Amino acid sequence: MPVQCSSCAKKRAVLKRPKTGHSLCKECFFFAFEEEVHRTIVAAELFKPGERVGIAASGGKDSTVLAHVMKVLNERYSYGLELMLLSVDEGITGYRDDSLETVKRNQEQYELPLKIVSYEELYGWTMDAIVKQVGLKNNCTFCGVFRRQALDRGAIMLNVDKICTGHNADDVAETVLMNILRGDIARLRRCTAISTASEGDGVVPRCKPLKYAYEKEIVLYAYFKKLDYFSTECIYSPNAYRGYARTFLKDLESIRPSSIMDVIHSGENLSVRDGVKMPVQGMCGRCGYISSQALCKACVLLEGLNRGLPKLGIGKHHRLHGKLLSQEPLTEKEEKKLRAAEF
Repeated sequence: MPVQCSSCAKKRAVLKRPKTGHSLCKECFFFAFEEEVHRTIVAAELFKPGERVGIAASGGKDSTVLAHVMKVLNERYSYGLELMLLSVDEGITGYRDDSLETVKRNQEQYELPLKIVSYEELYGWTMDAIVKQVGLKNNCTFCGVFRRQALDRGAIMLNVDKICTGHNADDVAETVLMNILRGDIARLRRCTAISTASEGDGVVPRCKPLKYAYEKEIVLYAYFKKLDYFSTECIYSPNAYRGYARTFLKDLESIRPSSIMDVIHSGENLSVRDGVKMPVQGMCGRCGYISSQALCKACVLLEGLNRGLPKLGIGKHHRLHGKLLSQEPLTEKEEKKLRAAEF
């Protein structure tokens, strides 16, 4: 016997929400999903009328759903926002070039301005070239650091007040687990924040309107809305550390469906005892980007690539920051250690 929608009781249900277990028709699911995002935005006071907001657009399901929902809610509730798309071209042949075509179609479908910034124009390197230097083991470190800074630089070019990203509940829970496993207390305290205030020049505030949306429901929303998105995984990410946290979280979710929200709430309520030393945020001595060291991570990674020492930014490199800032050459012993990956 067909199951009726538990919300309107008029139409046949087409799905059972992973988040609540309710059986809903398509229209009721769309409205419920959009209203939850709206309540998240209002409760956290993510935006103010008149703000220019850049939507980080990769062409994937999360950013495509985010762009669609932000446009819908901006019109439905008169947020008064000026929305635009911001994409980063990492330079990954057969992956990013294809996904950017999806972003360009989204630009036309949603009638939003689009700005694309590339690693090659910002850093002089593409991810294809970086992978040839470092291999597949640590390549995600380079990409993550460069992409974060590239988004900020693109946001400054667009003169936006905020960047909103497509991070969902699964992403946030995975990050909590990763930081616990790394023992990274500083990032653990920050990673569950739904928004970040401007931490210095060159850093644009960010927010996560989809923070409490399950990945499964984002997929369902995109599928039933027939949204145009790119679904292929990055060709360089099979060995990414996040993948192991994701697998572990999915195993937990299969046993206890509330595991995702439970992990997020644990991270949100974390307290650190008095006396624990935390990194002090300052400015990079070279590019002026926010950093807790003399040089930001991006500058160190880039320096290593340009010197033919890609391992420079992977290990304990802090003792070399003074030399890097002054452009001093490394000693033969220091170079030998770096090439042997002992730092």
